[in-house]
Amino acid sequence: MTDTLDETASLAIPMDPDVAFNAIGNSRRRRVVLSLSRASRAVPTNELAVEIAAIENAIDPSKVGSDERTSVYISLTQQHLETLDEVGVVDYDDRSKTVTSTDATEPLAEYIRRLQTACYKPDPEETA
Repeated sequence: MTDTLDETASLAIPMDPDVAFNAIGNSRRRRVVLSLSRASRAVPTNELAVEIAAIENAIDPSKVGSDERTSVYISLTQQHLETLDEVGVVDYDDRSKTVTSTDATEPLAEYIRRLQTACYKPDPEETA
């Protein structure tokens, strides 16, 4: 019983549920949270942009072109990172263009991973 309580406490997210759902309601913001949960340092925004562009285009990060990276970079810096920073999911430094995790990053990342594992995309041919 104590293990279950400890696990639940370690996954506690220090924010209102509506704020948490809104924060991870966008796929790019979810990818930022997951990426930062694996990082042990501040991550430059341009590195995040390359990683996310690679995921979205299903290509190796070394193959990400300037257009793909720039598109993701602009949306991260003009919208998504500010949104995540405002609610405390990440710390975004607009001057240095770096992002670091907060106490909310890992618990949210764990819930995202659990949801990704629990969900599946039905095969359209199976439903016909």
